[in-house]
Amino acid sequence: MDPPIQMEAPICLIENTANGKFVVNSEAIRFLSGINQPVVVVAIVGMYRTGKSYLMNKLAGAQKGFNLGATIRAETKGIWMWCVPHPLKKNHTLVLLDTEGLGDVEKGDGKNDIWIFTLALLLSSAMVYNSKGTIDQDALDKLKFVGELTEIIKVKSKDNEDEEEKFSRHFPIFIWAVRDFHLSLEIEGGQVSADGYLENALKLKKPEMLPRNMEYNKPRICLQMYFGNRKCFVFDFPTTNNEFLQRLEEVPDDKLNKKFVDQCKEFCDYIWKNADTKSVNDTVKVTGHRLGELAKIYTEAVSSSKFACMEDAALSLAEMENKASVQEATQHYEDKMKTVGLPTETLDDFMTLSSQYEDEARKIFLEKSFNDNDQQFLREYLDVGTQNIQKQSN
Repeated sequence: MDPPIQMEAPICLIENTANGKFVVNSEAIRFLSGINQPVVVVAIVGMYRTGKSYLMNKLAGAQKGFNLGATIRAETKGIWMWCVPHPLKKNHTLVLLDTEGLGDVEKGDGKNDIWIFTLALLLSSAMVYNSKGTIDQDALDKLKFVGELTEIIKVKSKDNEDEEEKFSRHFPIFIWAVRDFHLSLEIEGGQVSADGYLENALKLKKPEMLPRNMEYNKPRICLQMYFGNRKCFVFDFPTTNNEFLQRLEEVPDDKLNKKFVDQCKEFCDYIWKNADTKSVNDTVKVTGHRLGELAKIYTEAVSSSKFACMEDAALSLAEMENKASVQEATQHYEDKMKTVGLPTETLDDFMTLSSQYEDEARKIFLEKSFNDNDQQFLREYLDVGTQNIQKQSN
């Protein structure tokens, strides 16, 4: 297994350009292509200036990294990436994605927010939604665009009436982080957990078909339908010292509110333990290289204003991987056969060595390839292998 790759500082993965188009950063893709380990991808989204970057730095086990900023201007543009060794999963890389803040008045394009949200959703195995204050109607109204996801994301390329129901199987863990929470976790006089607080906020009004109730229920229905695996964390104010707040990345934990520090630790521990390895088709583990390819596929779909189809993305990724697998396996066989001193003493000696190297090459192909359902690439590899054996034996 390849050693973990440590990125010294975050770099931009997907740039949000001045003309409103999203462009993948080739430097980030080159870095990801060198990661052959499975990746756990955690993305954070939310309104701008709500402290998203601080939580991501904590997940990276670092005091500094993603830019926090100390002004009312949004700091992060596009989607930034930081790759670190996973603190708990051996031979895994933790990929952290910090996204441009939603609701930035300087962007002027409401669609921009849902595109950012969509890309974070499609690339992650755990997605954190960061907000301030309480989970009230205003907070849920800011997530109304979740109802538009079916216009942008498709599970399968062909129409499927039950597709909305299937999103929950393919979407990441949804973690709502409520910052600067100042209320008691009580409902009707009884103590509740943060998870209970979230589920209570998502309760539907009945009768559901009344127009005013339908509008109230819509974002709640979408969140329940799309994110079957939900979690909530509430965070106290980190400090009452305004100077500390403006340079939070420089303030040691012992100078902050102890409850806030403990809440951050609980948040990180949960994600490190429960965020799964990113996968496609529920079974194929995504490596750094595959994540880079998915980023290119999904970014192109979003930038061209087409819907992003998860099935098509998996097929495109499989085709690229399988072509590369054929080449790698073929090259292995050819390199091994070059070491054989020709002519061998007997034809049997030659065929024994050829068969051994052919088995090694086939193993390489089978380990690297996936979704070769009609065995198109296996047949292609076998055809090339047969040609190589014939060429070597002549």
